[in-house]
Amino acid sequence: MRAAPLTLFASLMALPNLIVCAQDKASQELVAESAQFRALMRGSPALQLKLTELPMSPLRPGWKIEMASSVAVDGNGLIYVLQRGSDADPVIVVDRQGRVVRSWGRGLYKIPHSIRIDGTGNVWTVDAGSSMVYRFSADGKQLLEINVGGLPTSPRSAFCGTTDIAFARDRILIADGYANARIVEYSNEGKRLREWGVPGKGPGQFRIPHAIAIDRDGIIYVADRENGRIQRFSPDGRYLDEWRHLGKTFSLKVAGAGDLWLGTQPRDVENGAEPWIVKVDRKTGKIQGVVESRGHHSIDLSADGEPLTGARPDKVLWFRKALR
Repeated sequence: MRAAPLTLFASLMALPNLIVCAQDKASQELVAESAQFRALMRGSPALQLKLTELPMSPLRPGWKIEMASSVAVDGNGLIYVLQRGSDADPVIVVDRQGRVVRSWGRGLYKIPHSIRIDGTGNVWTVDAGSSMVYRFSADGKQLLEINVGGLPTSPRSAFCGTTDIAFARDRILIADGYANARIVEYSNEGKRLREWGVPGKGPGQFRIPHAIAIDRDGIIYVADRENGRIQRFSPDGRYLDEWRHLGKTFSLKVAGAGDLWLGTQPRDVENGAEPWIVKVDRKTGKIQGVVESRGHHSIDLSADGEPLTGARPDKVLWFRKALR
Protein backbone atom coordinates (compact mmCIF):
# COMPACT_ATOMS: atom_id res chain seq x y z
CA MET A 1 0.00 0.00 0.00
CA ARG A 2 2.87 2.38 0.79
CA ALA A 3 4.14 2.08 -2.81
CA ALA A 4 1.06 3.84 -4.17
CA PRO A 5 2.34 7.42 -3.60
CA LEU A 6 5.57 6.55 -5.38
CA THR A 7 3.60 5.13 -8.30
CA LEU A 8 1.50 8.29 -8.43
CA PHE A 9 4.64 10.44 -8.22
CA ALA A 10 6.23 8.52 -11.05
CA SER A 11 3.10 8.94 -13.17
CA LEU A 12 3.03 12.68 -12.56
CA MET A 13 6.70 12.96 -13.44
CA ALA A 14 6.03 11.17 -16.74
CA LEU A 15 3.22 13.54 -17.80
CA PRO A 16 5.47 16.24 -19.34
CA ASN A 17 7.18 13.63 -21.48
CA LEU A 18 3.82 12.26 -22.61
CA ILE A 19 2.65 15.76 -23.54
CA VAL A 20 5.86 16.44 -25.47
CA CYS A 21 5.50 13.13 -27.30
CA ALA A 22 1.91 13.96 -28.23
CA GLN A 23 2.97 17.39 -29.49
CA ASP A 24 5.82 15.90 -31.48
CA LYS A 25 3.48 13.37 -33.07
CA ALA A 26 0.96 16.07 -33.99
CA SER A 27 3.76 18.20 -35.45
CA GLN A 28 5.07 15.30 -37.51
CA GLU A 29 1.57 14.55 -38.80
CA LEU A 30 1.11 18.19 -39.78
CA VAL A 31 4.42 18.26 -41.66
CA ALA A 32 3.53 15.03 -43.49
CA GLU A 33 0.07 16.31 -44.36
CA SER A 34 1.47 19.58 -45.68
CA ALA A 35 4.06 17.74 -47.77
CA GLN A 36 1.27 15.69 -49.33
CA PHE A 37 -0.68 18.88 -50.02
CA ARG A 38 2.28 20.52 -51.78
CA ALA A 39 2.86 17.40 -53.86
CA LEU A 40 -0.83 17.34 -54.79
CA MET A 41 -0.73 20.98 -55.91
CA ARG A 42 2.43 20.46 -57.97
CA GLY A 43 1.02 17.31 -59.53
CA SER A 44 -2.41 18.72 -60.43
CA PRO A 45 -3.33 20.19 -63.83
CA ALA A 46 -2.36 23.83 -64.13
CA LEU A 47 -5.22 26.20 -64.90
CA GLN A 48 -4.51 28.31 -67.97
CA LEU A 49 -4.88 31.59 -66.11
CA LYS A 50 -2.54 34.57 -65.88
CA LEU A 51 -2.28 36.43 -62.58
CA THR A 52 -2.87 40.16 -63.08
CA GLU A 53 -3.74 43.06 -60.80
CA LEU A 54 -6.90 45.13 -61.11
CA PRO A 55 -5.74 48.75 -61.47
CA MET A 56 -7.44 50.99 -58.91
CA SER A 57 -7.74 54.62 -60.04
CA PRO A 58 -7.33 56.97 -57.04
CA LEU A 59 -10.24 59.30 -56.40
CA ARG A 60 -7.93 62.00 -55.03
CA PRO A 61 -4.30 62.42 -53.94
CA GLY A 62 -3.55 60.10 -51.03
CA TRP A 63 -6.63 57.95 -51.67
CA LYS A 64 -5.87 54.25 -51.33
CA ILE A 65 -7.27 50.94 -50.19
CA GLU A 66 -5.72 48.56 -47.66
CA MET A 67 -6.23 44.81 -47.22
CA ALA A 68 -8.86 43.90 -49.82
CA SER A 69 -10.52 41.41 -47.50
CA SER A 70 -13.16 40.27 -49.97
CA VAL A 71 -14.18 40.72 -53.61
CA ALA A 72 -17.50 40.09 -55.37
CA VAL A 73 -18.64 40.51 -58.97
CA ASP A 74 -22.21 41.39 -59.99
CA GLY A 75 -24.16 40.45 -63.10
CA ASN A 76 -23.09 43.62 -64.88
CA GLY A 77 -19.40 42.92 -64.38
CA LEU A 78 -18.91 45.54 -61.67
CA ILE A 79 -16.43 44.53 -58.98
CA TYR A 80 -17.23 45.13 -55.30
CA VAL A 81 -14.22 45.39 -53.00
CA LEU A 82 -14.55 45.23 -49.21
CA GLN A 83 -11.43 46.83 -47.74
CA ARG A 84 -10.07 47.74 -44.30
CA GLY A 85 -8.26 51.01 -44.86
CA SER A 86 -9.28 54.41 -43.45
CA ASP A 87 -8.53 56.52 -46.54
CA ALA A 88 -11.42 55.07 -48.56
CA ASP A 89 -14.93 53.81 -47.89
CA PRO A 90 -15.12 50.13 -46.84
CA VAL A 91 -17.25 49.16 -49.88
CA ILE A 92 -15.82 50.28 -53.21
CA VAL A 93 -17.43 49.49 -56.57
CA VAL A 94 -15.21 49.61 -59.64
CA ASP A 95 -15.55 48.72 -63.31
CA ARG A 96 -13.31 46.32 -65.18
CA GLN A 97 -10.77 49.08 -65.75
CA GLY A 98 -10.58 49.86 -62.02
CA ARG A 99 -12.47 53.16 -62.20
CA VAL A 100 -14.47 53.83 -59.05
CA VAL A 101 -18.20 53.92 -59.76
CA ARG A 102 -19.44 54.44 -56.19
CA SER A 103 -18.55 53.62 -52.59
CA TRP A 104 -20.14 53.57 -49.14
CA GLY A 105 -20.06 52.18 -45.60
CA ARG A 106 -17.81 54.55 -43.67
CA GLY A 107 -18.39 54.15 -39.94
CA LEU A 108 -20.32 50.87 -40.21
CA TYR A 109 -17.51 48.36 -39.69
CA LYS A 110 -14.93 47.23 -37.17
CA ILE A 111 -13.28 44.51 -39.29
CA PRO A 112 -14.83 44.21 -42.78
CA HIS A 113 -14.52 40.53 -43.67
CA SER A 114 -16.73 39.21 -46.48
CA ILE A 115 -18.84 40.63 -49.31
CA ARG A 116 -21.30 38.58 -51.38
CA ILE A 117 -23.97 39.32 -53.98
CA ASP A 118 -27.22 37.36 -53.87
CA GLY A 119 -29.35 36.15 -56.79
CA THR A 120 -31.33 39.38 -56.95
CA GLY A 121 -28.28 41.63 -57.07
CA ASN A 122 -28.32 42.78 -53.46
CA VAL A 123 -24.95 43.25 -51.76
CA TRP A 124 -24.26 41.62 -48.37
CA THR A 125 -21.34 42.33 -46.08
CA VAL A 126 -20.11 40.54 -42.96
CA ASP A 127 -18.15 42.17 -40.13
CA ALA A 128 -15.74 39.96 -38.16
CA GLY A 129 -15.35 42.49 -35.36
CA SER A 130 -18.98 43.23 -34.54
CA SER A 131 -20.93 40.26 -35.99
CA MET A 132 -23.07 42.72 -37.93
CA VAL A 133 -24.38 41.62 -41.33
CA TYR A 134 -25.74 44.24 -43.75
CA ARG A 135 -27.77 43.98 -46.94
CA PHE A 136 -27.57 46.82 -49.44
CA SER A 137 -29.04 47.56 -52.83
CA ALA A 138 -26.53 47.65 -55.65
CA ASP A 139 -26.29 51.43 -55.32
CA GLY A 140 -25.48 51.25 -51.59
CA LYS A 141 -28.87 51.84 -49.94
CA GLN A 142 -29.03 49.88 -46.67
CA LEU A 143 -31.97 47.47 -46.75
CA LEU A 144 -31.43 45.22 -43.74
CA GLU A 145 -29.11 44.70 -40.80
CA ILE A 146 -28.67 41.55 -38.72
CA ASN A 147 -26.94 41.59 -35.37
CA VAL A 148 -25.84 37.97 -35.04
CA GLY A 149 -24.56 38.59 -31.51
CA GLY A 150 -22.99 35.95 -29.34
CA LEU A 151 -19.69 37.79 -29.03
CA PRO A 152 -17.55 36.65 -26.10
CA THR A 153 -17.35 39.08 -23.19
CA SER A 154 -13.53 38.98 -23.13
CA PRO A 155 -12.31 38.24 -26.66
CA ARG A 156 -8.66 37.29 -26.96
CA SER A 157 -8.57 38.90 -30.37
CA ALA A 158 -10.35 41.67 -32.24
CA PHE A 159 -11.49 38.92 -34.62
CA CYS A 160 -14.36 37.47 -32.63
CA GLY A 161 -17.40 37.47 -34.91
CA THR A 162 -18.92 36.37 -38.18
CA THR A 163 -16.89 35.36 -41.22
CA ASP A 164 -19.07 34.68 -44.30
CA ILE A 165 -22.58 34.34 -45.74
CA ALA A 166 -24.32 32.11 -48.29
CA PHE A 167 -27.79 32.06 -49.82
CA ALA A 168 -30.31 29.23 -50.09
CA ARG A 169 -33.71 29.52 -51.78
CA ASP A 170 -35.63 30.42 -48.63
CA ARG A 171 -32.97 31.48 -46.12
CA ILE A 172 -29.48 32.79 -45.56
CA LEU A 173 -26.67 31.00 -43.72
CA ILE A 174 -24.02 32.91 -41.78
CA ALA A 175 -20.72 31.36 -40.71
CA ASP A 176 -19.91 32.57 -37.19
CA GLY A 177 -16.34 31.42 -37.09
CA TYR A 178 -14.20 33.61 -34.85
CA ALA A 179 -14.63 32.72 -31.15
CA ASN A 180 -17.81 30.82 -31.99
CA ALA A 181 -17.99 27.67 -34.13
CA ARG A 182 -21.43 27.61 -35.66
CA ILE A 183 -23.64 28.21 -38.66
CA VAL A 184 -26.59 30.54 -37.97
CA GLU A 185 -29.63 30.46 -40.25
CA TYR A 186 -31.99 33.37 -40.93
CA SER A 187 -35.02 33.95 -43.13
CA ASN A 188 -34.58 36.27 -46.08
CA GLU A 189 -36.30 38.93 -43.99
CA GLY A 190 -33.70 38.62 -41.22
CA LYS A 191 -35.64 36.46 -38.73
CA ARG A 192 -33.40 34.07 -36.82
CA LEU A 193 -34.36 30.44 -37.47
CA ARG A 194 -31.76 28.16 -35.89
CA GLU A 195 -28.06 27.46 -35.45
CA TRP A 196 -25.89 24.37 -35.58
CA GLY A 197 -22.28 23.36 -35.01
CA VAL A 198 -20.02 23.27 -31.95
CA PRO A 199 -16.25 23.57 -31.37
CA GLY A 200 -14.20 20.45 -32.03
CA LYS A 201 -12.69 18.16 -34.63
CA GLY A 202 -15.49 15.65 -35.16
CA PRO A 203 -18.20 15.57 -37.84
CA GLY A 204 -20.27 18.73 -37.72
CA GLN A 205 -17.79 20.43 -35.40
CA PHE A 206 -15.61 23.41 -36.34
CA ARG A 207 -12.41 25.29 -35.63
CA ILE A 208 -13.01 28.57 -37.45
CA PRO A 209 -15.63 27.97 -40.12
CA HIS A 210 -14.14 30.67 -42.32
CA ALA A 211 -16.18 30.37 -45.52
CA ILE A 212 -19.51 28.92 -46.58
CA ALA A 213 -21.10 28.18 -49.96
CA ILE A 214 -24.26 26.45 -51.22
CA ASP A 215 -24.61 24.68 -54.57
CA ARG A 216 -27.67 24.39 -56.81
CA ASP A 217 -28.69 21.15 -55.08
CA GLY A 218 -28.70 22.87 -51.71
CA ILE A 219 -25.55 21.12 -50.47
CA ILE A 220 -23.70 23.28 -47.95
CA TYR A 221 -19.90 23.53 -48.03
CA VAL A 222 -18.04 24.88 -45.00
CA ALA A 223 -14.33 25.68 -44.97
CA ASP A 224 -13.37 24.38 -41.52
CA ARG A 225 -10.10 26.29 -41.68
CA GLU A 226 -8.13 25.29 -38.60
CA ASN A 227 -9.15 21.64 -38.93
CA GLY A 228 -7.79 21.62 -42.49
CA ARG A 229 -10.92 20.29 -44.16
CA ILE A 230 -14.06 21.16 -46.10
CA GLN A 231 -17.19 19.67 -44.57
CA ARG A 232 -20.34 19.04 -46.61
CA PHE A 233 -23.87 19.13 -45.21
CA SER A 234 -27.38 18.44 -46.50
CA PRO A 235 -29.77 21.39 -46.95
CA ASP A 236 -31.09 20.76 -43.43
CA GLY A 237 -27.59 20.85 -41.91
CA ARG A 238 -26.99 17.10 -41.62
CA TYR A 239 -23.32 16.09 -41.92
CA LEU A 240 -22.58 14.23 -45.17
CA ASP A 241 -18.82 13.91 -45.53
CA GLU A 242 -15.57 15.88 -45.61
CA TRP A 243 -12.49 16.47 -47.75
CA ARG A 244 -9.14 16.52 -45.97
CA HIS A 245 -6.78 16.73 -48.93
CA LEU A 246 -7.32 20.40 -49.83
CA GLY A 247 -5.24 22.10 -47.15
CA LYS A 248 -6.15 25.05 -44.95
CA THR A 249 -9.06 26.51 -46.89
CA PHE A 250 -9.94 30.19 -46.50
CA SER A 251 -12.52 30.80 -49.23
CA LEU A 252 -15.22 29.05 -51.26
CA LYS A 253 -17.27 29.86 -54.35
CA VAL A 254 -19.69 27.69 -56.35
CA ALA A 255 -19.52 28.63 -60.03
CA GLY A 256 -22.57 28.91 -62.25
CA ALA A 257 -21.61 25.67 -63.96
CA GLY A 258 -21.51 23.94 -60.58
CA ASP A 259 -17.77 23.66 -60.03
CA LEU A 260 -16.39 24.59 -56.60
CA TRP A 261 -13.53 27.07 -56.37
CA LEU A 262 -11.46 27.66 -53.26
CA GLY A 263 -8.46 29.54 -51.89
CA THR A 264 -6.15 27.46 -49.74
CA GLN A 265 -2.62 26.89 -48.45
CA PRO A 266 -0.52 24.33 -46.52
CA ARG A 267 -1.28 24.08 -42.80
CA ASP A 268 2.31 24.24 -41.55
CA VAL A 269 3.00 27.87 -42.55
CA GLU A 270 1.64 31.20 -41.36
CA ASN A 271 -1.64 32.50 -42.74
CA GLY A 272 -1.23 33.96 -46.21
CA ALA A 273 1.84 31.93 -47.12
CA GLU A 274 1.96 29.67 -50.20
CA PRO A 275 -1.59 30.43 -51.40
CA TRP A 276 -3.30 28.49 -54.19
CA ILE A 277 -6.52 28.92 -56.13
CA VAL A 278 -8.07 25.50 -56.77
CA LYS A 279 -10.99 24.26 -58.86
CA VAL A 280 -12.60 21.00 -57.73
CA ASP A 281 -15.51 18.76 -58.63
CA ARG A 282 -18.18 19.74 -56.12
CA LYS A 283 -19.48 16.19 -55.74
CA THR A 284 -16.18 14.36 -55.27
CA GLY A 285 -13.62 16.97 -54.27
CA LYS A 286 -11.37 15.83 -57.13
CA ILE A 287 -9.04 18.60 -58.25
CA GLN A 288 -9.66 19.85 -61.78
CA GLY A 289 -7.01 22.54 -61.85
CA VAL A 290 -4.79 24.79 -59.73
CA VAL A 291 -2.96 28.09 -60.03
CA GLU A 292 -0.45 29.70 -57.69
CA SER A 293 -1.64 32.94 -56.12
CA ARG A 294 -0.60 35.83 -53.89
CA GLY A 295 -3.92 35.92 -52.03
CA HIS A 296 -6.73 33.56 -51.11
CA HIS A 297 -8.79 35.17 -48.33
CA SER A 298 -11.82 35.44 -50.63
CA ILE A 299 -12.78 34.26 -54.08
CA ASP A 300 -15.37 35.20 -56.68
CA LEU A 301 -15.66 34.72 -60.43
CA SER A 302 -16.24 37.08 -63.32
CA ALA A 303 -18.90 36.31 -65.91
CA ASP A 304 -16.09 34.68 -67.92
CA GLY A 305 -15.25 32.34 -65.05
CA GLU A 306 -12.07 34.20 -64.08
CA PRO A 307 -11.23 34.12 -60.35
CA LEU A 308 -10.67 37.33 -58.37
CA THR A 309 -9.32 37.67 -54.85
CA GLY A 310 -7.65 40.21 -52.59
CA ALA A 311 -3.99 40.33 -51.62
CA ARG A 312 -2.07 42.26 -49.00
CA PRO A 313 -1.41 45.05 -48.68
CA ASP A 314 -3.67 46.77 -51.23
CA LYS A 315 -4.21 44.60 -54.31
CA VAL A 316 -7.11 42.93 -56.09
CA LEU A 317 -5.85 39.94 -58.06
CA TRP A 318 -7.53 38.89 -61.29
CA PHE A 319 -6.66 35.56 -62.92
CA ARG A 320 -7.43 36.13 -66.57
CA LYS A 321 -7.85 33.61 -69.36
CA ALA A 322 -6.52 36.16 -71.81
CA LEU A 323 -5.39 39.74 -71.36
CA ARG A 324 -7.96 42.25 -72.52
